[in-house]
Amino acid sequence: MKVLLIDDEPLARKLLRSYCERTEGLELLGECENGFEAVQKIDEYKPDLIFLDIQMPKLNGFEVLELVSHLPKVVFTTAFDEYAVKAFEVNALDYLLKPFLYDRFEQALQKAKSGGKSFEIEKLDASVLAEEHSRIVIKDGDKINILPLHELVHIEAYDDYVKIYSEKERFVKKQTMAYYEKRLPAKYFVRIHRSHIIAIDRIQRIENAEKGRYTLRLTTGQSLPISRSAYPRLKAQLGW
Repeated sequence: MKVLLIDDEPLARKLLRSYCERTEGLELLGECENGFEAVQKIDEYKPDLIFLDIQMPKLNGFEVLELVSHLPKVVFTTAFDEYAVKAFEVNALDYLLKPFLYDRFEQALQKAKSGGKSFEIEKLDASVLAEEHSRIVIKDGDKINILPLHELVHIEAYDDYVKIYSEKERFVKKQTMAYYEKRLPAKYFVRIHRSHIIAIDRIQRIENAEKGRYTLRLTTGQSLPISRSAYPRLKAQLGW
């Protein structure tokens, strides 16, 4: 089984490395000390299993999983227990709370060998990322763009992708509208159409269109349709 270790703490990587070295049948492909490096090496090495810290510099563990093309089986390793329950709910393979002994490490490996499920980022509950999801990460070739939510203007459906707009830039990401509708804070963002999610503070005005329909103009100048079903929700968001 091919394994990759991802943790920003040298001592944590050293412990995992020693556990891997004393375990037969494991091929240690390498180690990563931050999220950027993790995304690159996961897609390059295509490990069967990764031991992944959650709170890391540059990108957190959940953001790493969102960006990779190759999704291996995942065992979370972290010093914080607040993510544990949700990690199991989304079918994470296992969750090791630091510091953990070799026996606990071995239990996680047995789950991987017995065909346990991979982590499923699409099923992650919004409450897990409530504090973490203050930005959007977009992979563009070897470049990773980080867009703070306060710079987000508009998200538009684009086949199996979405177009993500800031005031000055546009990005394309393989993701669903439902994913962002669930995770973006409802206080600041609203879905006005099956193809559009907008930042409420970027609304310039709402205009009447033909046959009782409405359009919305953003501060960027874009004019977007408002669906009949979304209009009452938008009114409620605006306090009308």
